[in-house]
Amino acid sequence: MNVRRIAFTAISSLALAAAVCAAPQQTPSTRPDISKQQSDAQAQSASGKITAFDKTSVTINVTAPSTGPGQSFAQSMPAAKSMTFQIDKNTTVDGKLKVDSNAEVTYRQSNGANLAISIRVTP
Repeated sequence: MNVRRIAFTAISSLALAAAVCAAPQQTPSTRPDISKQQSDAQAQSASGKITAFDKTSVTINVTAPSTGPGQSFAQSMPAAKSMTFQIDKNTTVDGKLKVDSNAEVTYRQSNGANLAISIRVTP
């Protein structure tokens, strides 16, 4: 009688374990809506010379690779690429925006636009 009980318990446990392992697991990386929101919020950086600016945006010619989580310096980038960043009330600006000054911009993408988090300007 004990052998039957042990065998039944073992078979039941194996069946339960197999059912749990076979069940689909939903993680944030498998849900496109969650991973898009996370990638939109990730901060990236770019640096180069300021080519234009006003109260709501700044444009730079990017000369250094942009990096963020999941990106590496080994990725090739064109020699110069113009990027525009939106400026809002939460953007911090260290230095004075001036054409031909060097700038390092930390930004995130929001609704398809580059939103500047901080701008550091050097002469």
